[in-house]
Amino acid sequence: MPSQVAASGDRQQLLLEQLKLADRELSGQDLHALLRQSPQAMGLATVYRHLRQLQQRGLIRCRHLPSGEALFAPVERDEHHLTCVDCGTTLVLEHCPMHNVQLHGDQAEGFQLLFHTLEFFGLCRNCQERQSA
Repeated sequence: MPSQVAASGDRQQLLLEQLKLADRELSGQDLHALLRQSPQAMGLATVYRHLRQLQQRGLIRCRHLPSGEALFAPVERDEHHLTCVDCGTTLVLEHCPMHNVQLHGDQAEGFQLLFHTLEFFGLCRNCQERQSA
């Protein structure tokens, strides 16, 4: 059993390293494809299991696109987004307006805060123009 735990930790570390090296958020499918041809290849279900465990440890964050796709990034990459609900275009916000917000009293009682995500949804200019035409 200890060797399985070590292998699990190695796989999580590999996924975390891939996310840190990437210049964008990656889906589980993206990570699976990156590793498919490498000696560290793992199945898609294994990739998602380890991504969930990394998220539970507070090492990565996950956000969901309107399409339902989940994207992952290390928590050090503090990105927040504005996403078009029609075409899915996503813009990264330059600053997080939530950095100095603190939860007080009963709001976070019993929770160990690991990370936060902030997403605004709307219609991009192209979708607005297309819909009004």
